[in-house]
Amino acid sequence: MITALIAVLVGLVLLLWSADKFIDGAASIASHFGMPTLLIGMVILGFGTSAPEMLVSALAAMQGNPSLALGNAYGSNIANIALVLGITALISPIAVQSQILRKELPILSGITGLAILQLLDGNLSRGDALLLLGVFFVLMAWTIIQGMREKDDTLGIELDQEIPGRVLPLNKSWLWLAVGLVILLASSRLLVWGAIDLARGFGVSELIIGLTIVAVGTSLPELVSSVLAARKGEHDMALGNVIGSNLFNTLAVVGIAGSISPFAVEQDIINRDVSIMALLTVSLFVIGFSFRKGSRRINRYEGGALLACFCAYLAYLVHTYLAPSAGAIIS
Repeated sequence: MITALIAVLVGLVLLLWSADKFIDGAASIASHFGMPTLLIGMVILGFGTSAPEMLVSALAAMQGNPSLALGNAYGSNIANIALVLGITALISPIAVQSQILRKELPILSGITGLAILQLLDGNLSRGDALLLLGVFFVLMAWTIIQGMREKDDTLGIELDQEIPGRVLPLNKSWLWLAVGLVILLASSRLLVWGAIDLARGFGVSELIIGLTIVAVGTSLPELVSSVLAARKGEHDMALGNVIGSNLFNTLAVVGIAGSISPFAVEQDIINRDVSIMALLTVSLFVIGFSFRKGSRRINRYEGGALLACFCAYLAYLVHTYLAPSAGAIIS
């Protein structure tokens, strides 16, 4: 138990550190080769912040633990909206100005609906997974085209200000890219092993560990980057981090895991976790799109409500699944 807990904590720390170095290396190389900052921000940074979820879920699926993979993806989506945006909005209310993001909010809601429909039969088939990946690539192409057309969009302006400060010398960029990738792979294996062992020690399913410890841990890059962006007044970047990550998680992370190993889906995931994810996604669409004229923002009251929802969800999981198991182990 202690060894598994240490493995999870060390794995998370190394995973987050290596993901940051991987992003810095990749973004710097892209910048050196003349890639536009908007594409760097939307493609490379978006991929990089979701790299922990992708690798953890892929490894979990390869090792025959699909519940951990699905719990990580959907748990991260819940944490991104309720925890990350909740804390960020409490620190600094998030103004929604980018036309690109306002178009992606209803798309995220629609994709969440697609994910729900695929799971209603209790299975995620390889065909379902390939459909998710296909939608992901189409969406990425559409997003890039939209981004290049709307060069004066506030998101593009914020990225133009932010990314040049992260550019490293080319030789150092390649070094961090390689080091980051190697440690990402190693730390993902360590985290998955520790999470599975921890679940067995507590006597709960890998799903619960994926929804709690692993999901919150792999959402830390989004939390840090969103809080820093909001404090700098880069509100669209703060929201863009979450929307981009949730699109990656729902389409690419689940798609990769399902294409590696199709799996049956527990009814609890549909009744509880997917339903909560859907409600939070719709609430984000309503808050962020806003039907109030001239007031498109996530204010502190709404941020507090989101954070309260996350705390209630986490408390329910701990009380229902973890607390009785932990008590049995202690006794």
